[in-house]
Amino acid sequence: MKTLVLILGDQLDINSSALRNFDPSSDEVIMIESRNESDYVWSHKAKIAIFLSAMRHFAEALKEKKIPLTYVKESCLAIEEVLRQQLIEKRVTHLRCVEPGEWRLKLAIEDLARELNLNLDMLDDDHFYCTNAEFREWATDKKELRLEYFYRHMRKKHHVLMDEESQPIGGQWNFDDQNRKPYSKNGPGFINEPLEFPADETTREVFDFVTRQYPTHPGSLAHFVWPVTREQALAALDHFVNHRLASFGTYQDAMWKETPFGWHSILSTSLNLKLLNPREVIKSVLDAYQNSALDLATVEGFIRQIIGWREFVRGIYYLDMPQMAQANFYQHQRALPNWYWTGETKMNCMKDTVGQTLKYGYAHHIQRLMITGNFALLAEVLPQQVSDWYLAIYVDAIEWVELPNVVGMALFANGGRFTSKPYIASGAYVKRMSNYCDRCQYKPEVRYGEQACPMTNLYWNFLINHQSAFNQNPRTRLMTANLSKISTEDQQLIQDHAKMILANIDLI
Repeated sequence: MKTLVLILGDQLDINSSALRNFDPSSDEVIMIESRNESDYVWSHKAKIAIFLSAMRHFAEALKEKKIPLTYVKESCLAIEEVLRQQLIEKRVTHLRCVEPGEWRLKLAIEDLARELNLNLDMLDDDHFYCTNAEFREWATDKKELRLEYFYRHMRKKHHVLMDEESQPIGGQWNFDDQNRKPYSKNGPGFINEPLEFPADETTREVFDFVTRQYPTHPGSLAHFVWPVTREQALAALDHFVNHRLASFGTYQDAMWKETPFGWHSILSTSLNLKLLNPREVIKSVLDAYQNSALDLATVEGFIRQIIGWREFVRGIYYLDMPQMAQANFYQHQRALPNWYWTGETKMNCMKDTVGQTLKYGYAHHIQRLMITGNFALLAEVLPQQVSDWYLAIYVDAIEWVELPNVVGMALFANGGRFTSKPYIASGAYVKRMSNYCDRCQYKPEVRYGEQACPMTNLYWNFLINHQSAFNQNPRTRLMTANLSKISTEDQQLIQDHAKMILANIDLI
């Protein structure tokens, strides 16, 4: 054998750089199902299922192309342990793979190659527009790492939404202020739902396996809606662009009870498993913009998520690991509330968001940032526990995308490395952007006392505790300025009530 090619569960791209120049006469692919990948965080059943089903379908695609394949099924060993066995047994001298999306696995493979004295060819993941080396070069001379500047750089370099004079179409780079509307008071009205994909025999076998082997893991398989093949992913993209994209931009921040997907694309699983390439996603959206008179603000808002934020957080991840994983700017130490795993809380916003997450393994970015993330920051939860929860519970969570979003955006745990302020809000924001506060036993306008919304109380408590630092930041000074309107006595009552909430956090 010349080369063993490792394909990981989030690298299911038939055009992968690892498969280029593949010689079937001497090369072989290896894919490994490892229980360790589902157990090192307490993974949602649907997350386990989507990875295993997509991997098994991809293995079938490789076989159809007559690509030699060793597929290790349902192993109890870690990926690197299975790989060691196979490398020794097959007397392999060359190992090729695409750079993993998790730092721990990247190090494990590099360590294994050194241990066995292998020639390791760890390739850039050209699924992305920007390589890690290119991102490091871009970041080198920057005083601040900010999405907006990176996003403009990417738009220019790849000529996306640019005119013939290399200026942004529409005369401005960013239309974010037009993409923050809540639904009307009567609700979202008719929503053209995303495509769902019935489980085939392969997926049903995976369901049976997950049900047997992971009975105590969180979440449900009863509402599994995710694409698990390249063909399904393309169908999901086509459906979104033609039937859902037009309303995405306006309502991308809106929330409503029992409305799990809104107008969101829910293409993140297909992108992160590499069933879709971001270039084809953006091309499809741009074609629709040219041919269907779509609103520029909607198109720009969606493209910013793909060529901007998605590429940006991946670059940050590889730039700042491994220290990012231990970041704890505020030195928070509180344990994650138990109801993050059950949804059994009296707060309607958390009950609905966590309940939806357990049902589907999904919540959109505002639910993640401003509901579950916001509360975890205000409640002073240990960042590593919060990050482990996000990595476990969401079907699209791979560490390169999950960790920067949680540590940097939701928790400000890296002290503003790439954000200018903590993203915190009181119950007033939740009320404005959703109907979660309707018939909730807590009142978003009440700061302390029996009816006080925990999010509101902890928001004001957080501002009081960090008033000095917030006063020094122009983007947060207006928040602490409002403290001057609250009497010293009321501020003390806010803090006293916050202590009671935090002491009994599993009961709220």
